[in-house]
Amino acid sequence: MHGWIILYKPLGLGSTQAVAAVKRNLRSAGFGKVKVGHGGTLDPLATGVLPIALGEATKLCGCMLDASKTYDFTISFGIETSGLDAEGQIVATSDHRPTMRELEAVLPKFTGQIEQIPPAYSAIKINGKRAYDLARAGEVIEMKSRVVTVHDISVSHAERVSIAVTGVPESFIQRDDLLNTVTLTADVSKGTYIRSLARDIAHALGTVGHVSMLRRTRAGPFALESAISLDKLNAFGQEAVQEDIILPIEAGLDDIPALDLSPEQVRAVQQGRVLTGIAMKDGLHWARGADLRPIALVENIDGTLKTVRGFNLTP
Repeated sequence: MHGWIILYKPLGLGSTQAVAAVKRNLRSAGFGKVKVGHGGTLDPLATGVLPIALGEATKLCGCMLDASKTYDFTISFGIETSGLDAEGQIVATSDHRPTMRELEAVLPKFTGQIEQIPPAYSAIKINGKRAYDLARAGEVIEMKSRVVTVHDISVSHAERVSIAVTGVPESFIQRDDLLNTVTLTADVSKGTYIRSLARDIAHALGTVGHVSMLRRTRAGPFALESAISLDKLNAFGQEAVQEDIILPIEAGLDDIPALDLSPEQVRAVQQGRVLTGIAMKDGLHWARGADLRPIALVENIDGTLKTVRGFNLTP
């Protein structure tokens, strides 16, 4: 049992609970004990693509964590919470609402390499303890800033507010100028906190805000089209067949070039020997034999090919 289950994680379900659900369904389907891991945590308040690795595919979880990801998220302006999302206490409010023109002017400042301070309610460890545990215990913690990359960010939807709500005279602004919420799509590097990104965008607009909707639409090579519902997962071992649920291990390698090896080279890689003289670009590749079976994740540096992770897959 090796491969990937791409789950569309529903609202309210934690990533650990999703992994437990996969294990439970595998046992019910008669597969016994299978090693299971996930390729990137999603908060219970977030939905979307959660890659779950089975068997030898768990060796690729590190690569999946390092991969870029795409999110849709909605910023609700006017209220900032301690968790920067729909949960937590209100810590700041503002009557100011930005315009679309102001939003479009600040978004370029959040593209490329940026510094951000992670939320206090995050899984980052501080002195061996999770930040969210310390925050929930009432401790004041100082989160260190980090450099992340926002490859692209754009507006996908906006909800305007009426003049009557804001109290601003209609003669000063046009009726459709002010934004109550905005939904953005962002393609980001590993380590990027969308809640922090939303907070910082709101602050740059002279107001406050929180994330009221968060959906991951892509994780590495896996997009929404690959994801299955929790109901379909629960049907595994009943009317659903394995091919409809489990993707092959190489599906997680679609964004990494393949390298075809001769039988002699396959044996060398499996024995952990270094290969030289192979004409190929530097970087990660996945090596395969004549039967197209993944042999190993390898890295080429200046003509020297070293094994990063080997796969124990029988023909």
